[in-house]
Amino acid sequence: MISVGICSWTEKSLMQSGEFYPEQARTAEDRLRFYAGNFDTVEVDSSYYAIPAQNTVWLWTQRTPHDFTFHIKVYGGLTGHGVDPRTLPREIRTALPSGEAEKGHIFIKEPDLIEALAAAFADALSPLRRSGKLGLLVFQFPPWFHYSPANLDRIHECKRHASGMPVAVEFRHGSWLTPKRADGVFRFLREHGITYIAADEPQYGSLATVPFLPEVTTDIAYFRFHGRNRETWLKNGIETSLRYAYEYSEDELMEFRPAVVKADTTARKTYVMFNNCRRGYAVRNARRMKEMVQPSGDETAGVLP
Repeated sequence: MISVGICSWTEKSLMQSGEFYPEQARTAEDRLRFYAGNFDTVEVDSSYYAIPAQNTVWLWTQRTPHDFTFHIKVYGGLTGHGVDPRTLPREIRTALPSGEAEKGHIFIKEPDLIEALAAAFADALSPLRRSGKLGLLVFQFPPWFHYSPANLDRIHECKRHASGMPVAVEFRHGSWLTPKRADGVFRFLREHGITYIAADEPQYGSLATVPFLPEVTTDIAYFRFHGRNRETWLKNGIETSLRYAYEYSEDELMEFRPAVVKADTTARKTYVMFNNCRRGYAVRNARRMKEMVQPSGDETAGVLP
């Protein structure tokens, strides 16, 4: 039960590269239908930048097969990131403290506004819930979100904000996964029914990044591969996709295979998601990983039409 996909089927450089979508796939509907003909799961990245319109979410359900799964990256205002106030629902934007709506970048800290945001986010995703195509809500915390009892409480709050939808968390600060803390963090996640995301990213020998540490804390295993571009990962002021401009080699993918297969022996379902979404890197890596983890004897697995 291993599904492989990428973390944005609409990433600009992927669509412009011509390395995946055929020339005739010119509309949003064409691209999603083509994508779903090659992979059975995807992670929605646009929902991190703005809460999607409910009708848009409904269209996703209509353009994909019945067994397709969408994982949703949670809106940045709910994970402690700064957001553009123009991306907030109107009723929340008008409730901001004086002067906040005119700023270019704000942090939502007021408990009542966070509650309203969570409710709006859950409402937007209702078509996915009704269709049975909702996978996990991906709470990717910012690099400054370090280990502390208060932040453990915040993670627990995230589950409450999810309104019963399955929750997964990804850490970007190494303090969560040190040898002394990792077991306790995993125990906390298990106790609260929260899926841990095992992420691979560039390493700097410090707490600035997290190590690739496979672990399963619920009946779902989730892997997220960001690439290993050390030159751009921590660089400010660059196009987002340049942080992920890295294509895993055959040997690197093979290194991941044992962890993925092992996780699948204990999990009900395993997802392997490639977030190195620059041009066709993620698509090619995902296709190859599909081939690697398919049951032996299935010679057609992973072959694109």
